[in-house]
Amino acid sequence: MNRPDPDELLDRIQRDEEKSQRGRLKVFFGASAGVGKTFAMLQAARYRKEEGVDVVVGIVETHGRKETLALIEGLELIAPARIEYRGRVLAEFDLDAALARKPQLILVDELAHSNVQGSRHLKRWQDVQELLDAGIDVYTTVNVQHLESLNDVIGQITGIRVWETVPDRVFDLADEVTLVDLPPEELLDRLRDGKVYMPQQAERAVRNFFRKGNLIALRELALRRTADRVDAQMREYRADQSIERIWQARERIIVCVGAGLESSNLVRAAARLASNLKADWLAVYVETPKLQRLPDAIRGRTLDALKLAAELGAETVTLQGEQVAQTLIAYARMRNVSKLVVGTVELRAWRGWLGWSTADRLIRAARDIDVTLINSGTVREAAASRGVAGSFAAPGEDRHAFPVASYVYAVAICAVITALASMFADRISLANLVMLYLLGTVFAAARLGRGPGVLLSFLGVAAFDFFFVPPRLSFSVSDTQYLLTFAVMLATSLTISDLTSSLRRQARIATMRERRTDAMFAMTRELGAALTTDQILEIGTRHLVEVFQVRVAILLPDSAEKVRQKVENPDPAVTLAKEELDCDIGQWVYDQQKPAGHGTETLPAAAALYLPLRAPMRTRGVLALLSPRMAELAIPEQRRMLDTFAAQIALALERVHYVEIAQDALISMESERLRNSLLSAISHDLRTPLTAIVGFASLLAEPGHAERAEPRASSELAEGIYDEAMRMTGIVTNLLDMVRLQEGSMRLNRQWSSVEELIGAALAASRRLLSGRKISTHVPHDAPLVRLDAVLVERLLANLLDNAAKYTPAGSPLAINAAVVEEHDHRYVKVTVEDSGPGLSPGMESRVFDKFTRGEKESALPGIGLGLAICRAIVDAHGGTIGATNRTDPNGIVLGACFWFMLPADETPPAETGAAAEVLSEGPSQEQPQNISGHAVNRIPAP
Repeated sequence: MNRPDPDELLDRIQRDEEKSQRGRLKVFFGASAGVGKTFAMLQAARYRKEEGVDVVVGIVETHGRKETLALIEGLELIAPARIEYRGRVLAEFDLDAALARKPQLILVDELAHSNVQGSRHLKRWQDVQELLDAGIDVYTTVNVQHLESLNDVIGQITGIRVWETVPDRVFDLADEVTLVDLPPEELLDRLRDGKVYMPQQAERAVRNFFRKGNLIALRELALRRTADRVDAQMREYRADQSIERIWQARERIIVCVGAGLESSNLVRAAARLASNLKADWLAVYVETPKLQRLPDAIRGRTLDALKLAAELGAETVTLQGEQVAQTLIAYARMRNVSKLVVGTVELRAWRGWLGWSTADRLIRAARDIDVTLINSGTVREAAASRGVAGSFAAPGEDRHAFPVASYVYAVAICAVITALASMFADRISLANLVMLYLLGTVFAAARLGRGPGVLLSFLGVAAFDFFFVPPRLSFSVSDTQYLLTFAVMLATSLTISDLTSSLRRQARIATMRERRTDAMFAMTRELGAALTTDQILEIGTRHLVEVFQVRVAILLPDSAEKVRQKVENPDPAVTLAKEELDCDIGQWVYDQQKPAGHGTETLPAAAALYLPLRAPMRTRGVLALLSPRMAELAIPEQRRMLDTFAAQIALALERVHYVEIAQDALISMESERLRNSLLSAISHDLRTPLTAIVGFASLLAEPGHAERAEPRASSELAEGIYDEAMRMTGIVTNLLDMVRLQEGSMRLNRQWSSVEELIGAALAASRRLLSGRKISTHVPHDAPLVRLDAVLVERLLANLLDNAAKYTPAGSPLAINAAVVEEHDHRYVKVTVEDSGPGLSPGMESRVFDKFTRGEKESALPGIGLGLAICRAIVDAHGGTIGATNRTDPNGIVLGACFWFMLPADETPPAETGAAAEVLSEGPSQEQPQNISGHAVNRIPAP
């Protein structure tokens, strides 16, 4: 037994710790209803209760059976929860009561049951998961037809589809599964005796579901599913205990697929053997460096054999290794394989005597695995040699990696070594001269390849014999001991050449795989940052071209689910042109979600390969590839990498698709919110003044009103009509101004204006709204003229005053201040509007300027929440800033709100002339403070 891996040991400890914190799940598993699962569960629970375990019955379906009811007596029951559904009150398992009771063991019957709407979880197995997480052990029952993976198969067998299912992972994670089995004849007898269903139900069940053939099939599936679980537990135990010796508890076969002509016959023979033994079987191809050098025609035989094995029901696996026998035996031990199936061919006798065949190596290595030799026919070595002579290149390498120039270089290296050796022949021994030729062999094999290295090995031995071994300049040998030297030198040279070229090839393959892994990582990273479909297509196409040396086209579906190429002007060096694509094949691939085209079983005569871009939710498109060397795309390693690239592109397309859906939903929600706000404003804030206007006007229009009404009453009615009309005009004006500001259609009419005049004009426009309030204003005497749109800034101030009047008590004072501030080497005029109201709610300082945002009392106040939004739009148009905050005293008590805005004042007005210049040069005005609408605008000296 080998020493366990530390990482696996740590992982096992962590898994054991997690299991110790969870409750244990025991499943009573049966082929169908009536086999006695609930009866067996209750018997086991009573045994546990006799052992002193705290056992509680959560829910058990007795179906009126007396034997089952008798077993429940003496066990504590949790009262079911009563849930009203469609006018009926139904009893369901009370999960909250079970968690509050928290027994050691609870019985929850019918794991696949669907809970009534209104329960915490949709399925009962989710209730069981929560009980296990709480550390409570659970006993439960389930039938084989309720397993998700077998549900459709059983539906085809019985003709009845069961819609209540349990995920297989829940069943597989159970700590214990007890199979409750009953022969079909006994189950039918129980059914007729009324021990399963009521007599009327039993008669109908016998005609439909409970037919003997159905019960036999269900029983076999239940037995097989239980056996599969036990087999998985055994394999897990062997892995945890680091047991390499095979436990042949169940037949599992591996057939070794090679590159010979007999591979297809070997696969068929293995399929027949597996069928006879009722065993699982795997078709495994071990790709060694030698097999990687085979030409495409021979490698195609292996691919065909693997496809045939998959069609016959085998699991196909491709492994990488130096030695076929060692790699295959290691994998067989990992999968707990009981039999190896290997083909034999008639080879030369001396190879069989020496035990050089793969079969002989497998027989010697597989001491605890049965090896079955299949005589699959005679394959002449001449045919194999003709196929092997085609190429020495690894996948992805140039097929002409060893041109004639490489062999010329090998001859030149031998000549250079001979010249150097002749210079030192009189000073060093002949044994040391041999090292020079070995060094040259290493260099040639590493830089030029296997063929030049082998050539240099023979040339080195010949040159050493001819030029340095006595008698010189002759191939004759005076001392027979040199024959041994020649043999050792040649064998060493050939071995070094073979090992060096193999390492060189493996290094190239490793570099190629690393380059592909880096490309995969780079593509995944770029796809993760892509925000549009066009970016995904560009990234995916670029990486596919770089890695696989192909031309690519990505077909995406339109609104009618018809795939088409999205690129309008493709680069012919990178992207396939429309005339090179067969959109009918692409449509078939998209609809069927299966590959087609070159190298597949569907339309193999097509020039391009078409792969579906399958994402978790659905197929997102079709990937078409065309290459001068299409056969390389059929290599298992290449195909796996290509499928990975396609999966990453599909995931990116699906991510962008759902991002667009989320954005559309967000825009739709925002539009709906704005529409509702606008409708609310129209229905409330516009209807209110209209109602008042209609009411006042109707009073004025009454017959005889003018004769009997006092002039003062008529004046008040007319004033009311005017106020409500102005209020409605303000709402409509705000809506129009916001639309024009957002569209950018409103142009600023910038003129040099005084801040004092703007404040006065705003106070005059708001005199009715501010009636009864004390307004204090402070503007410094040296306040500069500002180049702005006076009408818009007056509207800005008026909206701020309107907001202050709405959300502050009647008669409370207001303060308007102006100052010149310096920020970041720029000068601004800052205007503040301070009130004495309740202040802003927490978090409203920035949100208060959003469209349709109002205060807490918005239901009782007029307005639609556009006044402050217009203020921000006006300030932004002038390149300024706006904000709001609360005024507080030293104790943190809110004194009111403060709204402020700053407008740029860096520009200097042009020089004034004449009387205007004299007025500007007089300094502070000597006149009394200006009175605007009853409100004083006071100038104060500059600090």
